[in-house]
Amino acid sequence: MYDIIIIGGGPTGISVAIEAQSKGLSYVILEKGKLVNSIYNFPTNMTFFSTSLKLEIGDIPFISHNDKPTRLEALEYYRRLSIHYDLNVKYRFKVKKVTDKGRYYIINEDEYYKAKHIVVATGFYDHYRPMNVPGEDLAKVKHYFDDAHPYIGMNLLIVGAANSACDVALETWQKGANVTMIIRQSEIYPKVKYWIKPNIENRIKEGSIKAHFNSQVKEITQTTVSLDTPQGILEIDNDYVLAMTGYKPDFAFLESIGINIDSNNESIPEFNKKTFESNVSNIYLAGVIQAGLNTSQLFIENTRDHGVIIVDDILKKMN
Repeated sequence: MYDIIIIGGGPTGISVAIEAQSKGLSYVILEKGKLVNSIYNFPTNMTFFSTSLKLEIGDIPFISHNDKPTRLEALEYYRRLSIHYDLNVKYRFKVKKVTDKGRYYIINEDEYYKAKHIVVATGFYDHYRPMNVPGEDLAKVKHYFDDAHPYIGMNLLIVGAANSACDVALETWQKGANVTMIIRQSEIYPKVKYWIKPNIENRIKEGSIKAHFNSQVKEITQTTVSLDTPQGILEIDNDYVLAMTGYKPDFAFLESIGINIDSNNESIPEFNKKTFESNVSNIYLAGVIQAGLNTSQLFIENTRDHGVIIVDDILKKMN
């Protein structure tokens, strides 16, 4: 019987575990994949927007070669955190079911864990927003970007105009891809990183990267993509589609354990803004899932205190 079960082994889950450990509470992190699984699946050459100082957890310095750390530096940092604190993590354990037993909860039914409190810190990166168009299930359609090398010399369509789409467009173009962007809006997303936005706009202006604004994908085939543009339907040659359409929390899982989700466009789960306890007693929400579909509002740097807030509330209940 654990005091706390933490679902998700990302930076937020780690911060909750470190705080619980420092206060003498028993805990286990249940992680379906690897430590900081989302960061592991980020693009190979990704650089964080935040500085290393703002990503620090548990009073352990985050040292990076430059002001803004890379993905590899982040993986090394969180690995060292796990070793330093000897975190209790159960890997490759996917939480499928949470059963309320009145005074405690049971996770799953075959290999199961008992806990008095649960903290859901599952993030959102595992669930992409689909385009819902014919051909989206083809192998050439990717919703995650890893490395530019496979796209050298290829006709590449990039869907979206936010940070990820602009980063991918520039990196693949620089490596020799023939890049076309398709954008629902009339311009590049205004909040794109300040050092990226003028670069992508200039590449579009000079014609190095082609862009169709106020447009969307209509259909994808093995060799082409049909685009619905203001000038009508346009069919272009295509080898790969990188759909940088964003990601969302696992709402189905949240609802399965009884957490209410707002029915408006933001889909924000119900929780106490002061304690982070959800509408289900003794189940807490930590990290970016608090923002629903507004995933750009919360980051590692402004959720580092979630562990302190949640553990403080649990201690008050236990005392």
